Amino acid sequence: MSSLLDKARLMMNIHCLGRNLVTASSSLHCVQLPAQKEAHFWYVLPDEIKDTNLLNQYFEILSPSEKESVFRMTGELLKKRAILARALVRTTLARYQINCQIDPKALKFKKNRYGKPEVDLQYTEDWKLPQLRFNISHTSSLIACGVTVGSPIGIDVEEKQRRLKNDVLAFARRYFSPDEIEMLTKIADPELRRLELIKLWTLKEAYVKAVGKGFSNLPFNTFTFQFGNRLKTGIHLRPHVMSKAHEITVEPPDDSKNISGNWQFVLLELYGSHYAAICIEQESTNRGKGSIPVNLMLRKTIPFVEDECIFGTDKAVVIGGLTTLLEC
Repeated sequence: MSSLLDKARLMMNIHCLGRNLVTASSSLHCVQLPAQKEAHFWYVLPDEIKDTNLLNQYFEILSPSEKESVFRMTGELLKKRAILARALVRTTLARYQINCQIDPKALKFKKNRYGKPEVDLQYTEDWKLPQLRFNISHTSSLIACGVTVGSPIGIDVEEKQRRLKNDVLAFARRYFSPDEIEMLTKIADPELRRLELIKLWTLKEAYVKAVGKGFSNLPFNTFTFQFGNRLKTGIHLRPHVMSKAHEITVEPPDDSKNISGNWQFVLLELYGSHYAAICIEQESTNRGKGSIPVNLMLRKTIPFVEDECIFGTDKAVVIGGLTTLLEC
C-alpha cells in the first residue's frame, strides 16, 4: 500500500491527475441495465484483494478529490477500503454503458441537497448515461454497491458479529420506535435479540439512504418496520426463501408529507456473517396493485479480474422481503 501512496503523490507533484493513465474499461464485463423493479447488488471482499498493482489500478481511476480524500485518512486498511469503495462504484456503473465505452475514470458525481451521492448525467456527442441510481455501503470485510435505473435505492451491510457498547434494549430505546422496542423486549434469548436489532438497524439504514434526505431529517425512531404477521416476534427465523407472510413494510413518520410510502425491502444473509438490506421505491404504475417481488441480481466481483454470479448458493440467503433472485 505504501508504494500505491508514493506513486499517487508523485502523480500529484507532476500534475498528471487529469490524464487517463489507465483505460481499463475494456476489461470490464458489460451487463444489461436493470429492468423495472430490478436491483443489482455488487460486492467485493477486501481480504481477497491484496495485489499492489491491482490497487494501483483502482487508485488511478479515482478523481483528484477522491485521491485527496484517501490521503487525508489515517491507517492503511482504512485507505484501502476507501479506494475499493470508490473503485467499485466507478467500475460497476461503467459496465452499464453501451459496449462499455466509458472509462470508469470519466464518470462524474454530484450530491443532492442532503449530501446523497448521485451520478452527474453528462452528455456528449458520443454517449449518454442512462438514469442510473446507486448506493454504497461497507464494513471492514465487505463493500457493496446497489444499482437501479430510475428508482431510488438505498443499501446497508452490517457484520453479524457486531457488538454494542451498551445493552441492546438501552440502545433500542435511543434509536427505535415503541413497537420495535416492544418486539425486541419479547425476545428472551440475548443473542437472538442482538441479531434482531442488527437486522432492524440494517433495514433502517437502507430506508433512510433510499429516501435520500439525510439521517437528521429522518430519525430512526420516527418510523416503524413490520414483518408481515411477525411484528411482535421479529424475523429471527432459520434463513430460507420468504413467503408473503414475511413481507417487510415500513410505517413512515406521521409528518412525512414529502416521503413516499411505496418502498420495498429485501433482507439477505451473506456468507452467514453479514446482513444486507436493499430498499427501492415502487414504481408509480404498480401502486395500488399489491406487492410485487423485487427482482434481484447478486454478483461478487474483483474489478478488472473476475465476476461471480451469486445464485442458487448458500453464500446469499433471503431472510426477509418479497424477492426473486435472478440468474446472471
